[in-house]
Amino acid sequence: MIRRAASVFPALALIGYEIDPITSFVGNPDSMMQALQVQPAAPQGAARLRLHVPHPRFVIPDNAHHPPTCSAPASRDMRRRARLPRMSTPETSPLGKDTVYADRYNPGLLFPIPRADKRREIGVAEILPFHGVDIWNAYELSWLDLRGKPQVALGEFNIPASSSHIIESKSFKLYLNGFAQECVESVDVFTATLLHDLSAAAGAVVSVRLHEAHANALPTVDLDGEVLDAQDITIDHYGPPRPDFLRTDLSVQPVQETLVSHLLRSNCPVTGQPDWGSVQIRYRGAPIDRAGLLRYLVSFRNHNEFHEQCVERIFVDLTQRCAPQQLSVYARYTRRGGLDINPFRSSTPATPDNSRTVRQ
Repeated sequence: MIRRAASVFPALALIGYEIDPITSFVGNPDSMMQALQVQPAAPQGAARLRLHVPHPRFVIPDNAHHPPTCSAPASRDMRRRARLPRMSTPETSPLGKDTVYADRYNPGLLFPIPRADKRREIGVAEILPFHGVDIWNAYELSWLDLRGKPQVALGEFNIPASSSHIIESKSFKLYLNGFAQECVESVDVFTATLLHDLSAAAGAVVSVRLHEAHANALPTVDLDGEVLDAQDITIDHYGPPRPDFLRTDLSVQPVQETLVSHLLRSNCPVTGQPDWGSVQIRYRGAPIDRAGLLRYLVSFRNHNEFHEQCVERIFVDLTQRCAPQQLSVYARYTRRGGLDINPFRSSTPATPDNSRTVRQ
């Protein structure tokens, strides 16, 4: 039986989602995935949502050089453009290439990259050894209301670590910029459209929240924990990552502690541009040698990998070398192109706080 989802997620029903089977999936991502029937992407293409989704109520001018006309939907044109690219490798992404910055809605700009390829490098199979989420914050998000007046918001997007794909960051930026000259009927329609497109690209249900542009939306805090960076040690290795630097003292009682470093740096695997971040490691188990841990984190300095992949590598290396009873790794990267990416991986189900650090 097909039923409307209004009682579960009003924003979805607003653009006409019909869900079968309908379940009470609030707070249960697995049930939500089943209800929305989100399927992983085929190896050579992006995921698709198998849903009846009448086109969101946008208006696209026939002539892109004319001012936007906010009067009636252009459903056929929007449906034609609502296709994701059949591309999957970083080398074929928009990174490092000359780009035309469109200001029209185009979900085909989103560029999914399979997680599985890099996970195989670190020995992660289909059954994941962690839970987690990638928290994206968007600071350059704008659209037009039906009277043509620009609107702005801060966007927060949570992509589950169980999704089949990450979304390449430049394509994410280009996709969001595409709303700049679009007339959108309401914030609810805008939110539901983002949810649909991003979930299709990631191959999992993506949480979408829009916040008003004020200081309380994303407060600035220090990462909780003891900072490692003041240690008086010599470091002379900057890549590739050296998990052999990690060691524990099994002769003492297990501890529970939280350690922080602001010295994390890695590089984009396509452009080579540096990605700067802070990392928080929370664990319970045999004490981890702090000098070795700092040397290990600095060994990412010339390493080329996406944010999400670096955090998963850190989690797996700590698990294999130190065998903690409980572990979480949370990185807060500085923004680029109006976006920051904050991957979190944990041995137990948890969701981290999304407060910004001072560097963000």
